[in-house]
Amino acid sequence: MPVPMEAVRRLLDLRHRGRAEDLPAVLTDAAPLLGASSATVLLVDYGQLSLCPLRGTDPMVARAVAVEDTPAGTAFRTAREVWDDGWLFVPLLHGAERLGVVELRMKAAPSPADQDDLQVIAALLAELIASRRFYGDAVEHTRRRLPMQLAAEIIWNQLPPLTFAVDGTVVAAVLEPCYDVGGDAFDYAANGDVLHLALFDTVGHGIGASGLTTLTLNTYRNARRCGLSLVDTYRSIDKWIAERYPGSFVTAILAELDTRTGIYQRVNAGHPTELFLREGRALPPLPAPNALPLGLGGMRLRPPESVSQQLMPGDTLVLYTDGIIESRDGDGVLFGRERLTDFVLDDLRRGVSAPEMMRHLIHAVVSYENGELRDDATAAMLRFLT
Repeated sequence: MPVPMEAVRRLLDLRHRGRAEDLPAVLTDAAPLLGASSATVLLVDYGQLSLCPLRGTDPMVARAVAVEDTPAGTAFRTAREVWDDGWLFVPLLHGAERLGVVELRMKAAPSPADQDDLQVIAALLAELIASRRFYGDAVEHTRRRLPMQLAAEIIWNQLPPLTFAVDGTVVAAVLEPCYDVGGDAFDYAANGDVLHLALFDTVGHGIGASGLTTLTLNTYRNARRCGLSLVDTYRSIDKWIAERYPGSFVTAILAELDTRTGIYQRVNAGHPTELFLREGRALPPLPAPNALPLGLGGMRLRPPESVSQQLMPGDTLVLYTDGIIESRDGDGVLFGRERLTDFVLDDLRRGVSAPEMMRHLIHAVVSYENGELRDDATAAMLRFLT
């Protein structure tokens, strides 16, 4: 008979000691207490193509499996449990962020009460992985399928989780090439009723671009935490880039959504305008760039402007860098804004979740360029659902 509370106690012992790589052994010992003969943590890789056994797992027990066309992958993609002929796959969710799945070889089909207990165990595992990951490199070793370039290392270490949800509003982001990105970045924060969101595209690539992106991200956060308006945030970032990286620039969208009223405000600094989608169709885009790129603002005497838009429940905004729409196929045909719009609308009609839409999109863009992007490609989706 399952004894889930004893399993919880054993796992909780890792809160104050141990490393992420110690988790597989503890989970294996606790598996019989969960009515399972084995239990394995599988984490999604950076490319969101594979689910890989957490470092420390016996290689004879588990191996990496594909996200597509596998029961484990289905549990990851749908964020729902999957039962498959004696195997149970439970998604590992840290908030709204999809970390992977826990794979259990069950002695018998779990009862509804047992399933509830296993969801609690999975939530605890996700918390332990998220908290332990900073005290060693086991999680990073697990998620990397290729060597990560230094510029990408710098960027990934500064980004928030790819997915966030609060009070019916969801943010989901994605970026490629995940092992060599250097100039693109995104950020968000929820403070009271305000959801802050920003997308940045830095000129150049490699270490130089990652240094400029680092300055941009942290100046944005500093301005936000000082309570500056969007226009003053633009001015602060613009000033620091012009001073520290003269001649360089960053295109960006700096946005805020009042989750209580649905009022969306933004400053577009030389960036492609968002997709604005409602009830299965594309609405006219918001005004095109209403400010010069960050770092070049001093070339314009007129101050930047903030544009407002009233969102309705169910509305979707997609922010993206030019690497998305300017990707080219073998014949040189651009992916384009129209193709991007059709792609997102199709997934919306099929009820695909925001993080899964972003995963679909970035893989479609990579495939469109035959597996090798010419430029960084980043997108962020904002869904206002209430």
